[in-house]
Amino acid sequence: MLKRVLVANRGEIATRIIHACREMNIETVAVFSEADRGALFTTLANRAICIGGAHASESYLNQQAIVMAAIGSECDAIHPGFGFLSENASFAALAEEYGLTFIGPPPSVIETFGDKNIARALMRENDIPVVPGSEGLIASVDEAHAVAEQIGYPVLIKAASGGGGRGIRQVNHPDEMDAAFHEAMAEALACFGEQGVYLEKLILNPRHIEFQILADTQGTILHLGDRDCSVQRNRQKLIEEAPAQALSAELREHMGQTAVKAAQVARYVNAGTVEFILDDTGSYYFIEMNTRIQVEHPVTEMITGINIVREQIRIASGLPLPLTQDEVSFDGHAMECRINAEDPDKGFAPSPGHIDYLHLPSGFGIRVDTAMHQGYTVSPYYDSMIAKIIVRGHTRNETVLRMRRALEETLVQGVKTNLSLLYMIMYSPDFIANHIDTGFIERNLETLLSPMTEDRAL
Repeated sequence: MLKRVLVANRGEIATRIIHACREMNIETVAVFSEADRGALFTTLANRAICIGGAHASESYLNQQAIVMAAIGSECDAIHPGFGFLSENASFAALAEEYGLTFIGPPPSVIETFGDKNIARALMRENDIPVVPGSEGLIASVDEAHAVAEQIGYPVLIKAASGGGGRGIRQVNHPDEMDAAFHEAMAEALACFGEQGVYLEKLILNPRHIEFQILADTQGTILHLGDRDCSVQRNRQKLIEEAPAQALSAELREHMGQTAVKAAQVARYVNAGTVEFILDDTGSYYFIEMNTRIQVEHPVTEMITGINIVREQIRIASGLPLPLTQDEVSFDGHAMECRINAEDPDKGFAPSPGHIDYLHLPSGFGIRVDTAMHQGYTVSPYYDSMIAKIIVRGHTRNETVLRMRRALEETLVQGVKTNLSLLYMIMYSPDFIANHIDTGFIERNLETLLSPMTEDRAL
């Protein structure tokens, strides 16, 4: 078993990892930037080391500084969390080069799935359905036009590297192609350091369904069920729930087997997520595999009782998975809302600042993952997510009602948040009826941002 783990991240995921390590009697070392000096996660760790300035490039993306901090503090492993360097193959390789255990898949697997074009090719070779599109990277605008004409508009131009909705442009008509192509390449280069893009058919208003994977070093691979992550804004997930109510038992079984097969052909190890889109005919397509812990992993933990971060650490220690696929059980329904420090009334502009007052929800079936506290300063340098509220109920309806209560009890003063938007979604007739897809927010944004009237609150 690992003895000391360096947490190469910040905020709530760093806190989440530290909690798991402490329960396993594993010491932790936190690294932090100058902007995070004195942050909660630094005080929870056994030791904290400053590795650079406020900008991520000076600290949380500084591979050499992080590895040297791990060696200097005599750690035997690094947990990258999500974001930052979590899906960086060169960072995983650097850690291994210095004799450190990287708590995640091997560098070769990260590299394969880090390039979505290569990942799509691997899936096609193994008869796993992918969205129709280009066979490889698109080298020119003329080639993009030709592929789009072949598969039909609308299409998406997508960055081969990275994620988080960056480097993606929707093209509805040929006259939009030139500008979209160059914009996607420019954003891909700016965000991921590589400008390669590919093209795929846009499946209109699909559901975004994903399966949580665990794979040990002994070759056992299983899934922990599915999540519906369809409620998104600008391709950024906002609300996630498990299980996905749109799946029949037969379709769920088939998709789960496909997800496990995707991990098998990639020789996957550790925790990962296989992501699909599901159209209104019941056809599904592989879109990507995230080679890290997901932001939304708590909803799976809530209905399975399995601590995914703990299992990541056990797998990295060389231990086998403690259960088989038949022993994975599911109980109830869980939902997660991401609380972001942003102003919905001003185009969702980030809202950094000082939190003057904070009250978080509690009670039966409620979990809050956060590193926020009263007096906390929301930094302008990092992602705007400041908390995740997760609730569980016996049914989806019960879960929605519990989430309403949880959001009502949440008070954050000093910065703007998206709490009101999330609360309004919980009263949306379409959301309550589970009539959701990836276009739900865009279609309903004006209504969701309007004040709630008495009749809508009933």
